[in-house]
Amino acid sequence: MMKALVPFLCAVAAGVMTLASPAFAQDPAAIERGQYLYIAAGCEGCHTDTKNKGEKLAGGGPLHTPFGTYYGPNITPDKTHGIGNWTDADFLRALRDGVSPAGEHYFPVFPYTSFTKMTDRDILDIKAYIFSRPAVARADIPHDIKFPFGFRFTMVGWKLLFLDKGPLAPDPAHDAQWNRGSYLVRAATHCGECHTERNILGATRRDRELGGSPTGPEGGSVPNITPDEQTGIGKWALDEIAETLSSGLTPEGDVVSASMGEVVANTSKLTEEDRMAIAVFLKSLPPVRTPPRAAKAQ
Repeated sequence: MMKALVPFLCAVAAGVMTLASPAFAQDPAAIERGQYLYIAAGCEGCHTDTKNKGEKLAGGGPLHTPFGTYYGPNITPDKTHGIGNWTDADFLRALRDGVSPAGEHYFPVFPYTSFTKMTDRDILDIKAYIFSRPAVARADIPHDIKFPFGFRFTMVGWKLLFLDKGPLAPDPAHDAQWNRGSYLVRAATHCGECHTERNILGATRRDRELGGSPTGPEGGSVPNITPDEQTGIGKWALDEIAETLSSGLTPEGDVVSASMGEVVANTSKLTEEDRMAIAVFLKSLPPVRTPPRAAKAQ
């Protein structure tokens, strides 16, 4: 009798362990690292309808662009309306390639063009943190995109032209601090998505990296953050740049506003070392002169 029970009990035990494994599989260290990167990346800003007091990550409010109006999708762990069924490979593919688990191409309003430069570990740490958050059963709001920009298959050609897949390789010509700043600016915090002018196809202009844009979020202009002394931040000291990222106060005594205020709410939570690394990287860039029409800050 006992001999007959042994295989049965082993099978039950194995089943219990299988059912329990997701809870034990959560890595607290990965979640902690992911939370830091999640804040740096500003995930809540696009995926939460803050103006209407929506639940965190359950879907964003409208983002108006020259191509139409986009709504951030639900990225909570809800299995029906969110990303609860996504595997690590699905999450990597979305941020690295801009492709959904169903094989659909994302529009570049989702900044995978920057997130692709992140390391696999950092991407999956963000996933770990998101999956530790509450699931919210809220359906996505469909985008309202102007013809003919709403066809996802056109993204295949767009990516061939403009998507440089990562991860971002460290530059051996620079030290660790500079490379950290480059990684934060060009990948995790994706500063260029707003601070770089776009061409007629909606891709950032590489020749004007971080030189400001006349058509930022909600149609407002975005300032030049290259070291140009006339139209950028060339006269700012390193500690002044870091202070602006911490408090929102500029060396001129102004306070950043609009969408940059939301960014500072995130960069203020970075370490002092990371804010200084960003400052060092920005000051090292080639100066870009901003045309008068784009020189006005947000």
